[in-house]
Amino acid sequence: MQQLFLTIVIPAYNEEKRLPGTLEKIGCFLQKQPYRSEILVVENGSTDATSDVVRTFAQRVTGADPFTIELLHSDQGKGAAVKTGMLVGKGAHLFICDADLSMPIEEVNKFLPPQLPAGSFDVAIASREIPGAVRYNEPFYRHLMGRVFNFIVRSLIIPGIEDTQCGFKLFTRSAAQDIFPYQTISGWGFDPEVLYIARIRKLRLVEVPINWYYMADSRVNPLRDTVNMLREVLRVRRNGRRGIYQKTITAVGSEQ
Repeated sequence: MQQLFLTIVIPAYNEEKRLPGTLEKIGCFLQKQPYRSEILVVENGSTDATSDVVRTFAQRVTGADPFTIELLHSDQGKGAAVKTGMLVGKGAHLFICDADLSMPIEEVNKFLPPQLPAGSFDVAIASREIPGAVRYNEPFYRHLMGRVFNFIVRSLIIPGIEDTQCGFKLFTRSAAQDIFPYQTISGWGFDPEVLYIARIRKLRLVEVPINWYYMADSRVNPLRDTVNMLREVLRVRRNGRRGIYQKTITAVGSEQ
C-alpha cells in the first residue's frame, strides 16, 4: 500500500457544532488529492458529543477512500491533544489543523512538496502577518493583542517569527519525532514551546502566508488565556536555560 503522505491532527474540545462541517470539508479536499492521508481527531476532555461526531463521520469512510480517520483521546489542553496526535501520526508530513478551519483546508498544499520544495524546511508555520497573508473580519483589538503577545515571544524566546500562534503548522516526520517528545506545555502556550524546541534542535523554520478568517466562536479567552500564555512563555525560557530541550530522550519518560 502507498505510504501515508499526510497526517492531519485536529485537537477538539467541545466541538460538536463545528466539527461536522470541518470534517466534511477536509474529507472532500482529501478525496481529490493524489496522495494517501489520515485524519486524527484528538478529543481532550470534551463534555459534549464531539466523540460521537467523529464516530459518525468515520462510519462513512471506506477502504476505497484515499484517507482514514481515527478518534484519539488525550489529557485536557490543546497542547496535550496536539502532542498525542503528532506522536501517533504515521504521515511523512504532519499538519496541525484547528477545528474551526479558519484557514481554508485547500491551502494545506502550500505547506507541502512540490509547492514547498522537499528538503528546504523542517517546520512550516502558517502566518497571518508576512507579505501575501490576508486576514478577514478580525476585530482590531484581537489583532492588537496578538501583535503585543508576538512581540513578547520574539523578545524572550523566538526572534524572527512573525506569527507563532496561528493554529496551522506542518512538521516533517523527522522534525515531529525530534520536537514533540520534549514538549512540556499542555495549554495554549504550546505553540511557542514547540517552535523554541525546533530552534534549539537546529531545525529549519519557514513561514507560509495564508488567507485567514476570524471566527467569532473562538475558544480563546483573550484576557485569561493571554496571561496564562505569558506565564508559559516564561516557563519555556526557564526550561531553555536549564537545558531541558537539549537532553537526549532515549525512551518515553527517560532522559540522559
